[in-house]
Amino acid sequence: MDLCVTIKGVSLILQAGIGILGNAVVLLAYASIICTEPKLLPVDMILCHLAFANLMLLLTRCVPQTMTAFGLRDLLNDPGCKVVIYVYRITRALSVCITCMLSVFQAVTIAPAGPRLSRLKPALPSLVLPTFAGLWFLNMAICIAAPFFSTAPRNGTIPAFTLNLGFCHVDFRDNLSYVINGVAVSGRDFAFVALMVGSSSYVLLLLHRHSQQVKGIRRSQGGGAETRAAKTVLTLVVLYTIFFGIDNVIWIYMLTVSKVSPLVADMRVFFSSCYAALSPYFIISSNKKVKRKIVCAAEHSQPLTDTQESTDK
Repeated sequence: MDLCVTIKGVSLILQAGIGILGNAVVLLAYASIICTEPKLLPVDMILCHLAFANLMLLLTRCVPQTMTAFGLRDLLNDPGCKVVIYVYRITRALSVCITCMLSVFQAVTIAPAGPRLSRLKPALPSLVLPTFAGLWFLNMAICIAAPFFSTAPRNGTIPAFTLNLGFCHVDFRDNLSYVINGVAVSGRDFAFVALMVGSSSYVLLLLHRHSQQVKGIRRSQGGGAETRAAKTVLTLVVLYTIFFGIDNVIWIYMLTVSKVSPLVADMRVFFSSCYAALSPYFIISSNKKVKRKIVCAAEHSQPLTDTQESTDK
């Protein structure tokens, strides 16, 4: 096997394995929390939804890409490609939208109460589910063209304006549809990233003001929890923004050429999936509820292991 193919396959399988494991652990931890608590807090609901979107992203993109990298062919037929590409596009979009939602929610939560915010803050928990529904419908509508252009790979020359994903082809037929799709997707992503960066900058400003002016009050009122939550959100935003920048530099390059090299497409897949693979570990390390559930599960399994070893002896 060629060295480059081996490196690509190993990097993809590590990314997929690490990401799927991390997001699955976060979802299982929240499933356990739901069983023991009456309901999830809004931030927990958003983080849980983010883990689900990232898990689906990895399953629909990294897994088939990895299988293709190791030489498996004819994984999907035309209907299978349409479903997989459509789900991937939606969940990739939801990843940025939900991270943006998390950033905006955090900004509103810690913002000083004013005439408008005093009415908005109590209503935030009731707005979480309608916002989820709105984001799903928005992205399902924007990504609706993807299934029409997705096909199983064909033998022979790959047409111009085709994204060769290995396991599927996305054939845009002509330059106009290719550019319109790219502009629509990039425009949506840039809008949400701009809102994300703006709200995160506002959070940083508020945290700086609080640290300078009301340190004692924040400690006495439990402000440390707010600060930890804000730092988690800011870390996720910075992480997403870095990989988003790399992803879109490659995407803009892909829009300028008629025939995209498989290597370029593979690089974009890798960097666009890095956030989905790494973000659950930031959630686990910074969210006390999730960390507590994981520790409890580990401690619960340890006595069972010790008992089994004693029985064997």
